[in-house]
Amino acid sequence: MTLVAVTKSVGPGIIAQLPGLGIRHIGENRVQAARDKQAALGGPLGLHWHMIGHLQSNKAAAAVRLFQRVHSLDSLHLAQELDRRAAQFRVALPVLIQCNISGEETKTGIAASELGRLLDALMLLPHLRVEGLMAMAPFGDDPEASRPVFAGLRELACRARAATALPLPELSMGMTRDFEVAIEEGATLIRVGTALFEGL
Repeated sequence: MTLVAVTKSVGPGIIAQLPGLGIRHIGENRVQAARDKQAALGGPLGLHWHMIGHLQSNKAAAAVRLFQRVHSLDSLHLAQELDRRAAQFRVALPVLIQCNISGEETKTGIAASELGRLLDALMLLPHLRVEGLMAMAPFGDDPEASRPVFAGLRELACRARAATALPLPELSMGMTRDFEVAIEEGATLIRVGTALFEGL
């Protein structure tokens, strides 16, 4: 299981201290924020940068330059643009497909019923490496309310592996309030910010 430190609320001075604490995976919600922080740090500092927020296709080129993994792939159009840009930079970009398990209109991500069709299309894009799935649980105070979403994502990944023979090893799910439940349901990547940086 990998801890992704969500650094949207902290500056580059704090990020620079994280490798000394054993934290090397950084999550940012916005391309511009990652660009500014990496510039202030003088480079990525050997950190592994994760794009965890909604990504617009017009930011694909910047995302390929700045991030080592995109958690929030949610359309074929975005996938095609990321693949095109990754080809230009001669890299294979690891991506996770964001799935809207809860069906909330306020959440981005594809419906579970669309996953098979998108995976079929992604297997034809040579510069993307599909590593797994990502989901956001509904907001609320009860961590147990997140369990059905996390269990649903795990089950969806199992069905997708069987249908495609892709390994899909990664499940990105769980944040500060519910990461323990996410781990119980099979999370391999948890995105934690508040629990790490509150009060700084």
